[in-house]
Amino acid sequence: MPTLTERTDLRERILELKKLRNAVILAHNYQVPELQDAADFVGDSLGLSFKAKETDADVILFCGVHFMAETAKIVNPGKTVLLPDLEAGCSLADSCDAGALARWKAEHPGVVIVAYINCTAAVKAQVDIICTSSNAVKVVNSIPPDKKILFVPDQNLGQWVMTQTGRQMILWPGACSTHVLFTHKAIFRLKQQHPGAKIVAHPECLPAVRMMADEVCSTEKMVSYCRQSPAHEFIIVTEAGMLHRMQKELPDKVFIPGPTDSCHCNECSFMKKNTLEKAVAALENMSPEITLPEDIRRHALVPIERMLALGR
Repeated sequence: MPTLTERTDLRERILELKKLRNAVILAHNYQVPELQDAADFVGDSLGLSFKAKETDADVILFCGVHFMAETAKIVNPGKTVLLPDLEAGCSLADSCDAGALARWKAEHPGVVIVAYINCTAAVKAQVDIICTSSNAVKVVNSIPPDKKILFVPDQNLGQWVMTQTGRQMILWPGACSTHVLFTHKAIFRLKQQHPGAKIVAHPECLPAVRMMADEVCSTEKMVSYCRQSPAHEFIIVTEAGMLHRMQKELPDKVFIPGPTDSCHCNECSFMKKNTLEKAVAALENMSPEITLPEDIRRHALVPIERMLALGR
């Protein structure tokens, strides 16, 4: 862990490098506070990619996980995309192998494939339309009712979408290893200690957890929900990095991290692989760089554009 002086030096250095490289720094909501504080934009993965598109930056430093940096490259083909640590992967994206999906698709012609944004570029390139946790219900409702749907890769988000739409779907057996650690027992115990707190849960959580929540929504909507709610305390049932942003933006409210059975909060080890030191090194060395075969990139862009045509 760097000292305060070292952290200050690193912050100054990353600002120097950002100017030198004409870079934009993006940080996902789950990143460590030092990276969120250094970023030009903090938010969810797809929103960040389009924020970068709106800039004249030549370089994108994406402080997130691998599929997010790939998405930035899909949307910004003319920009250099860097990821501080190539080992920053995603259990959910890994749960849907592109080869396995291709085999399934060949065996089930005519099925509409909806993919959650949390998947690899190679998977995106094979599907019909992309969705986010914010617009998944809208995307599924846009599909003709006579069409069968395969929803990949998150079965928990898919289950939640089915309850919201009444639409039956085939669910790929994938899940986020972080969100499935939240349990009804752990959240119930915390709620007893804070009876006035509102429970806000991500749809990647298990059904028993979602059923307890006052609001089930994406990370971006968590911020707006808590801003608009008259409540003072909130139990936030998602990766604990989210609380840093919420506390900065809503300093007069109290945010309590959702616990697991074994820990008072829940952190994604992949998200936490990125550090301020690695971010500085990435801009210094212009590496690790995220590249994609152009045919994969072009095919992966199509389902994203179909989603955008419905309105973000």
